[in-house]
Amino acid sequence: MSTRQIWVDADACPKVIKDILFRAAERSRIKLILVANKMLHVPASVWLSAVQVPGGFDVADNHIVSEMKPGDLVVTADIPLAAAVIEKGGSALNPRGELYSHENIRELLSLRDFMAGLREGGVQTGGPAAISHHDRQNFANRLDGFLAKWQDVS
Repeated sequence: MSTRQIWVDADACPKVIKDILFRAAERSRIKLILVANKMLHVPASVWLSAVQVPGGFDVADNHIVSEMKPGDLVVTADIPLAAAVIEKGGSALNPRGELYSHENIRELLSLRDFMAGLREGGVQTGGPAAISHHDRQNFANRLDGFLAKWQDVS
């Protein structure tokens, strides 16, 4: 059995992605921990748990980074959190199935900062599109790839 774990930045994680994660953790017998600043319901399982952290800026992110181990997977759309996870030796996956990496994280951070600057200047940039069927499939495929690789190593 693998000692690797999946951490979820759960406050903004779409329900459909959490459902995919719940099924995958059960099927693969991998520990899944949801971290949020509100109480979350998770199905009863030895493989699933939720941690409620106090409200506040980056409290959930800081908890994830402090508790995760190198080799763990973190599911998040938060690019600074993904950067911290990568720096600590973990992997980070966006709920749309985009894998954050050493190769793309700096560019993504720069783009994030650029867009924040536009918004601060009054430019309406709009939010992200809703999670599509393609996004869900892409996420599930990437997650399955991680789980298969972990099973091969254990």
